[in-house]
Amino acid sequence: MTDRPRTILVTGAASGIGAACCRALAGPGTAILVHTRKNAAGADAVAEAVRAAGGVAEVMLGDIADPALPAALVAHAQARFGGLDVVVANAGFADRTPVAALTDAGFAQSMDTVLWAFLRLARAALPVLAQGRGEGQAPRLVAISSFVAHVFRTDATLFPATAAAKAGVEALVRALAVEAAASGTTVNAVAPGFTQKDASGHSAMTPAQWDAVRARIPLGRLGTPGDVAQAVAFLASPGAAYITGQVLHVNGGLV
Repeated sequence: MTDRPRTILVTGAASGIGAACCRALAGPGTAILVHTRKNAAGADAVAEAVRAAGGVAEVMLGDIADPALPAALVAHAQARFGGLDVVVANAGFADRTPVAALTDAGFAQSMDTVLWAFLRLARAALPVLAQGRGEGQAPRLVAISSFVAHVFRTDATLFPATAAAKAGVEALVRALAVEAAASGTTVNAVAPGFTQKDASGHSAMTPAQWDAVRARIPLGRLGTPGDVAQAVAFLASPGAAYITGQVLHVNGGLV
């Protein structure tokens, strides 16, 4: 066991699900690297919340689609805090462009930002995760997927490029879980359903569309970033030590 803090990297953490994950994972003995593409103010606020909870936090900016950034994030966490224990791959965006209007460049953007970014992050992080454990915790890799890779209905807004990218992430999670098992690292995904964005955050849907989907959710409400973050925190906890290669749906029963 090492005396270093339990070190956590969360991508796309300046708002929404990523920010909620930072807050849920923060506490004494933790160090969180808060990543954002360009929302420095939001990331700084999240870092302050981590510190208020007794943890240590730093912010790092950069486009997750940049092939060099995932390895740079891992290297920074390792250099600054002495290792890496948990990675939450949350950065991404939703694209609801219909297939007929989807350009090659548009499709590639989803792949670069979601699937390729996750591959590069996992490839950089897994060797470091396997090296050592902060606070006696087994290493964890958690990817944020989405219901859009599972729900396809004529009465629903479709996200074809995002669905393809997220489905790829889930397949990669299963493959990585097998490869990482020997080191004790678990690899899982959380697939949120319709989730309420921060009041100031970007949404791929209009308020009217958000209202329309509530009737399709058995629990009768949109999810919150905190709902998703609690699932991530569980998968990162000792209680999830025997769970790997899984996709946990947090969607209020959406079908």
